[in-house]
Amino acid sequence: MANPELPVPDGLVLRPFRGVRFSVGSPGGANGVEETAKVTSPPYDLISDDDVRELLAVHPNNVVRLILPGVDHHDYPRARDTLRDWLDAGVLALDGEPAVYVYEQAAGDHVLQRGMIGAVALADPERRIILPHEDVMPGPVADRLALMRVTEANLEPIFLVYDGGGTATHLVDDIATTRVPLVQADTDDGLRHRLWAVTDAVELALLGDDLRPRQALIADGHHRYATYRALQAERHAQAGAREEAAGPWDYGLALIVDASAYPPDLNPIHRVIPGLPLAQAVSRAKGACQAHEHADLAAGLAALAAADEPAYLLAGEGTACHLLTGPDPLQLEHAMPAARSARWAALNTSILAEFLLPKVWGLSDDEQAVRIVHHDARAAVRQARDTGGTAVILNPLSLDQVLAVAAGGERVPRKSTSFGPKPRTGLVMRTFDGG
Repeated sequence: MANPELPVPDGLVLRPFRGVRFSVGSPGGANGVEETAKVTSPPYDLISDDDVRELLAVHPNNVVRLILPGVDHHDYPRARDTLRDWLDAGVLALDGEPAVYVYEQAAGDHVLQRGMIGAVALADPERRIILPHEDVMPGPVADRLALMRVTEANLEPIFLVYDGGGTATHLVDDIATTRVPLVQADTDDGLRHRLWAVTDAVELALLGDDLRPRQALIADGHHRYATYRALQAERHAQAGAREEAAGPWDYGLALIVDASAYPPDLNPIHRVIPGLPLAQAVSRAKGACQAHEHADLAAGLAALAAADEPAYLLAGEGTACHLLTGPDPLQLEHAMPAARSARWAALNTSILAEFLLPKVWGLSDDEQAVRIVHHDARAAVRQARDTGGTAVILNPLSLDQVLAVAAGGERVPRKSTSFGPKPRTGLVMRTFDGG
């Protein structure tokens, strides 16, 4: 049941806010472009310890000091103090007017994605306004909640997609093709990021009216959305029935993209099981699936891409890898939860979480037993070899599969999808005193 004490938005609401941005020279000049790139970063959950060191070596004021603060990356008071110091010193500045920000990501002359960054009104999933498609783990939510509570800021946006084609999309495209950007950054991954501020009341009304009747899917940022709602509930509980309960915590920083105009990339998230040697993983799997050996990773990846789903490529010690296909239907039927829909039970990640991991390999699908590696199959294999374990390489789910599961009120297993391109962290942030 939705909590009746929390405000209920009248639709998909994206409110303007006063953005917090780095002051790094003239945005229109080469120095501004270069410096902006140096102070931004990928999302926090894609950054390794080595990445943190590299980002800080490039620029001492990189945003990673805020999103992964301190030696252990959990020194939340340090993040708060750094944020305050940077605002006081002018390293960061609060924009003068509330805005919804148009955000574009491009590779060369090819536009990959355009959308809007604003403060999205939080809604219980039962309201069917903002749909999650993945479950969350308590650890990351507790981590982000502690950071958000102490800093009183949303330091990086979640990523929402919706089926649009309306006024908002046309206006976004018009702004991106006719106006001078507020911010530009060319990052090492080959992407160009550009940002425009929309402050005109008429244009903001057009954007709001178009979005309000729509429904959005959380593409990336499930843990941060859960954190937004946890902080909202916490602040309302502290205030009780007082009118002051309403506040900036009723919104969260979000990028929202029209997926019909700019279809997102869906990339797989692979698994590494450090405690399971490859030979043992293959031996046990042969009693439940068909196993086909391939001479090397390149051949195995080609076979995986061509295989009928569900399919999994196992790799680790040595050069050979093994493709698993055709799980035994009787064993599979007994393993899958009876309450789940057929569309959910057919997902490769569902079969991995409910059948292969617990029934075939005797493991729990949790953060201790199973590590995750975004996108990069070779990185997963290297990690498996380093730990004497097994890499489980998957094909990506399709957007249609994810939407069908979410529309049915279900959620795919944790870390089933990686939507892209992800918004760059540090281009624009939101503090609670900025709206």
